[in-house]
Formats: sequence, C-alpha cells, structure tokens
Amino acid sequence: MSRIGRKPVVIPAGVSVSIAASEVTVKGPKGSLKLSVPSTCKVAQEGDALNVTRASDEKSVRAVHGTTRAHLNNMVKGVTVGFMKELDIVGVGYKAEAKGATLTLTIGFSHLVTYPAPEGITIETPEPTKIKVSGIDRQKVGQVAAEIRAVRPPEPYKGKGIKYIDEHVERKAGKSAAGSTG
Repeated sequence: MSRIGRKPVVIPAGVSVSIAASEVTVKGPKGSLKLSVPSTCKVAQEGDALNVTRASDEKSVRAVHGTTRAHLNNMVKGVTVGFMKELDIVGVGYKAEAKGATLTLTIGFSHLVTYPAPEGITIETPEPTKIKVSGIDRQKVGQVAAEIRAVRPPEPYKGKGIKYIDEHVERKAGKSAAGSTG
C-alpha cells in the first residue's frame, strides 16, 4: 500500500471539509479549494482527519492513491497557511515592480515585460530585485513562479537572470585567451 496514501490528512480547527460524490471542497480562513477525486479513490472523513482509500491494487490505481492524498494535504495547508515562492533578480539594472495585479520587469530587453497575475495569486516586490509569489493553490503558485523565471532564466557565465531564492546556478568558465595562438 502507498506510504503516502495511507497517511491521514489532519484537518486543523477553522477548516471545514465537504465531500460530494467525486468532489472534495476545503474551506478555511484564506479561502476555499475544490478537488475532483478520481473514481478509483474514495475520500472519507473520520473525526478531524481525511482518509483516502483505493478500489484495487492495479498499477494505475496505486499511482493515483498517494497523489490524491498529497493534493488534499496541500489544499488543507493552502487554506490555512498558504504557499509562497521567492524569486531573486541578478543583473545590473535588472528590477521588478508590482502594481496592483501586474508585475513589470526591466531585465535587459529593449522593452518592459509585463506579467498579469492570475486570479488567486498575489505578486509582491519588497525590494526591486526580489519577487514574492503567494496564494492558496500550490500548483498555481509554482506555475506562476516558473513562468516569471522563464522570462529570463539565469545564464551560467555571469549568473544574470531571474532565479529562485534557494536555487544554485552552476557557473561556467568563460573563454580563456591563455592557451590559444592566432
């Protein structure tokens, strides 16, 4: 049996869970999220915990069992605490500015790059070279952070670009004039 799938999802105080036919809705202080549960899994609430069980031991069913439990756990965590990704901008003159629901990036192109934040996502710039992406949906927060990073990913020679705050950019040596003769 799946080690992740068989763990119960603890429901903290202030969070309500409603289970319909194949849909689970989690409501908390930060908002509400819905998950469509695959027909091969069943979600049951027992006290202050959610348990996920599967119909059979087929490979495709086993693959979905732990994933469903992980999605439910992320939903509970999202409506109570929320998720956040931090990005760092490296480069002379590179900066970001968040106004309302739009992020404006000045990152070495001949034009400004604007990124509209999707619904449910908050983008902040505490410093001109720092970007904070936060929200209650873990997948959406990660996707938005990845899209912002993809505008100018860090390059390996000078390290310039947009990177995650905990990301290590492997640096390469540049051209060397020492061993070459014209």
